Formats: sequence, structure tokens, C-alpha cells
Amino acid sequence: MRKILKGRPTSYGLRAAPVQALVLAAVLTLASSAQVSARALRLVVLGDSLTAGFGVPPGKAFPDQLQAALKAKGLDVAVVNAGVSGDTAEDGLTRYGWSVPPETDALIVELGANDMLRGFPPEMTKKALAAILDKAKAAGVPVLLAGMKAAPNLGPEYDRAFDAIYPELAKSSGAILYPFFLEGVAGDPKLDQPDGLHPNTAGIAAIVQRILPDVEELLKRIGH
Repeated sequence: MRKILKGRPTSYGLRAAPVQALVLAAVLTLASSAQVSARALRLVVLGDSLTAGFGVPPGKAFPDQLQAALKAKGLDVAVVNAGVSGDTAEDGLTRYGWSVPPETDALIVELGANDMLRGFPPEMTKKALAAILDKAKAAGVPVLLAGMKAAPNLGPEYDRAFDAIYPELAKSSGAILYPFFLEGVAGDPKLDQPDGLHPNTAGIAAIVQRILPDVEELLKRIGH
């Protein structure tokens, strides 16, 4: 894992009467929903090497396996791999504008592992992740926040502060929380690569099966 316009609102033409405005809003909502249903949903995974697919064959990274699992359930979802090996939460925030395009329907945020491994202050990681969640919320994009846990060698004080980041942010932002991205995989030699940090192909498959119900819940939030 290396790495808005203030002021008096104006418009052309006449202002719609209240009832007309309500009807117009309903029509626009239906039109927007129709546009989404007419194409595959776009789910972007903004992450680090755990998303990018470090050390696994092409087509076997987390986004690839997640897309296949969703397709097997009859869900037409294009899962976009926006993972960059070595990225910190701040790195993810910096490239948010081009990594999460306007046509994004839903977002999974998987960042923070590199911050932890480098011993970054937890408040720094939390601030960057909060900014990412704010951007998604402003765009009306529902989010699943994939959590990370601190390594025990960093000490109990650091562990408490870092591990608290994800549940606190999910609560304040309304994002769906998947507490620990590597749940059931971390520390298992059968599911880890030799470096002990990255999941192998089987490990990623295990992650997908565990996180799938939360991803399905995320997709239900699109347009709401």
C-alpha cells in the first residue's frame, strides 16, 4: 500500500406557480430516474492499493470481482477502479475531481491504510476523509465508507484514535459503514499475499462476499 452563487435568485421567463413548480419537479425527478435506469449504474471505488489490485492478476482486483458479483445477482453496475497504490486519504481528496466524475451514481471510499502505516496523525486522516464525504454529499452521491484498523504496534492511544475515525465519520455524514475492509482476511496466510498486507485473489473474493450486502444497500440509496 505504497504508496455555490450567493445573492438574489434570478431566472428568464415567468416564475412557476406553486402547483406548477411541484409538477415540474416531479417530472424532472422521473426523467432523471429514467436516465439512470437506461444505463448501467456507475459505482466508483476511490482507494489505494487494496482497491487498485496490487499483486493480483488483471481482472481480479476488488472492483472487478465486485462487479462480477453484482452481475451474478442481476444488477447492471459498472464498478470503476479509482484505486492508486500508495495513496493516503489526502491523496484521494486531491484527485477526487477527476477520479469521481459527475456521472458517478454511488461511491465506495477505501482510504486510510497508508496514513496508518506511516503513522500520520489520525486527525489529519479524518479531516481528509471528511472532505471527501462532504464532496460526495454535495453532489448527492451516496457513500459506503470502508474502514481500516490500526496495527497493534502503533500503541493503544493511536489505535483508539485511528479506529474511531470511520464510525464517527459515518455517523456524522450518513454514509454506510463497513467497519473493516480486511475483515476475515487480514492475518490469514491463505488469503494474504506474502507481504502480509495485501489480499490475494481468494482474499479479495472473501472481501467481496462479506461487503456485498452493504454494497446492495448502497445501490438502493441512489436517487434518494
